[in-house]
Amino acid sequence: MAWLHGASVGESLSILPIVAALIARGWKCVVTTGTVTSAKLLQERLPDGAYHQFAPLDRRSWVNRFLNHWRPGLVVWTESELWPNSLSAISKRGIPIALVNARLSDKAFNGWKRWPGFARSVVNCFSIVLAQSDEDAVRFKSLGAQKVHMIGNLKFASAATDIDDDALNTLRQIIVQRPAWLAASIHPGEDSIVATAHRSLKHAHGKLLTVVVPRHPDRAKLMRKTFEAAGLKSAMRSDGEMPSDQTDIYIADTMGELGLFYRLVDVVFVGKSLAVGGGQNPIEPAQLGCALLFGPYMGNFRDTASELVSVGAALQVNNADELADQVSRLLSEQASRAAMKAAAKAWFASHSASSPDTLALLEPYLNKPSP
Repeated sequence: MAWLHGASVGESLSILPIVAALIARGWKCVVTTGTVTSAKLLQERLPDGAYHQFAPLDRRSWVNRFLNHWRPGLVVWTESELWPNSLSAISKRGIPIALVNARLSDKAFNGWKRWPGFARSVVNCFSIVLAQSDEDAVRFKSLGAQKVHMIGNLKFASAATDIDDDALNTLRQIIVQRPAWLAASIHPGEDSIVATAHRSLKHAHGKLLTVVVPRHPDRAKLMRKTFEAAGLKSAMRSDGEMPSDQTDIYIADTMGELGLFYRLVDVVFVGKSLAVGGGQNPIEPAQLGCALLFGPYMGNFRDTASELVSVGAALQVNNADELADQVSRLLSEQASRAAMKAAAKAWFASHSASSPDTLALLEPYLNKPSP
């Protein structure tokens, strides 16, 4: 049995290739996450031989109970999951632990540096750390991690999400005559920014449709109230509604359909970057050739965001006015939009071709017989 853990949707989906590789070698897998959204997605996507559980909280007695039940012979965690009690309990049992797609945000790194001895004891629990970037590798090494490799972002190895082609064709027929843009994975506070941008854009693009995908579907109804308070007419996908000619905002609050809307609309604002902060993953829309916009707060994807801007695949905006200006320009200037789309695809292809294989570095652990 192997225990794999990803905090939420993006992290858990990124380790599905590792799950498949383990199962191909005869292992069983328990995959843990911390959100209801990721749990629902994994129930649909995990292969036979893999099971989803919610992760135990970082209390030693609860972690030991989890370990006693599942008895893993390998543990694979993602990104910045550094839970001291859990790691100590796993390490004391002699179970190898890999941290894949490892990263440390500026805030997290500065926090760990305040307690160097404690940080060293935590990161030394990892048998191997596979970092997203050179900077992340340096950070883990400086905290005391022993075996660190820079392998690039594991999300480049993930295939674009499957979609319902019939649903895509239906939506394309409905909005074919309308200019449209997508606000993807938005968080509370960004709904009002999107509303302001939409109202500004309507002056130049009278038939404009703004598609909004909330990061957390359970907040969609509150966001709808924000749009209605701004005088905007909305339709909600989870209620079976489709956008009409009078719809300003189409709220796509269904599970697992973000890839559908990346294919439907090619001008995309990436959320959690103007409010809350940290940013959401821009890799999949780049892979699908979207022209990208995001705010200044992309700390969780700092290198990715910087590269996308530098190659001309993305633009940074700082407020609702700048967001509206750039969306308007991209909707009006087909050549500019096409250039950004091409740059995004080329950027993704360059990383996919050069990124070392995560599984190759995990091979010494994958080839061990399942306990």
